[in-house]
Amino acid sequence: MSLLEVRHLCAGYGKKRILEDISFSLDPGELVGVLGENGSGKTTLLKSVCGIQPHEGACLLGGENRESLSTRQIARKISYIPQRSGISIDLSALEVVLMGFNPQLRLLEYPGAAMKRWAGQALEAVGLGGRGEENFQSLSQGQQQLCILARTLVSQAEVLLLDEPESALDFGGRYRMLGQLQNFLGQGRGALVTLHDPQLALNRCHRLLLLSGGKLMGEIFPGRDSVQDMEAALEKLYGGLSLLRVNGQYVLIPNAK
Repeated sequence: MSLLEVRHLCAGYGKKRILEDISFSLDPGELVGVLGENGSGKTTLLKSVCGIQPHEGACLLGGENRESLSTRQIARKISYIPQRSGISIDLSALEVVLMGFNPQLRLLEYPGAAMKRWAGQALEAVGLGGRGEENFQSLSQGQQQLCILARTLVSQAEVLLLDEPESALDFGGRYRMLGQLQNFLGQGRGALVTLHDPQLALNRCHRLLLLSGGKLMGEIFPGRDSVQDMEAALEKLYGGLSLLRVNGQYVLIPNAK
């Protein structure tokens, strides 16, 4: 059974329709990337799936309609990471990671020693080992994104929704971050990730959804589809380009005009 199934989703702001008739699924272990130019509806898609954005259509979590679940049940099933953390108060990096346990805690219950150890291990995994006591606000934007990723790693959510989590990271950090996410998904979870970099998406995602003008234009399966077919599909989004396979990695070259 799919972790997430989206059926005929439509969404917008006021009278302006942003997404039109979007349908797809997310299976356990899958890292699915969402590609599209700015304004194509990538962020609106994630907000609609997690319930922040009003929409039409259905979102099923493990076969259950999300609208039939309580807020707490949804928080246990979905973890949404926006482009900006939204954290504006002074908290340590460790305290931010411990927030990932909130859906598991009872009212007024605090994280125990085991949770604190797990949070420290998550910080270590994303490259922030030994920085748990540092003020979250003092971290760089890229380090803050890694800290939020660590918070996600300790949650029990089955469906992870990440909005351009690589945007503030350097080249190597982007690949390491998605590699960590892939390892985490081996535990029976799935992730839907909007990405700005199509080359990164081709080399790290199991499947790609192509959005244009609020519509799903197609899917790409890296490693299964031919280079020629993927190149043709990507040209619909980005215009003229060349896609090569070099030493087992995809290399994307925009055609100069």
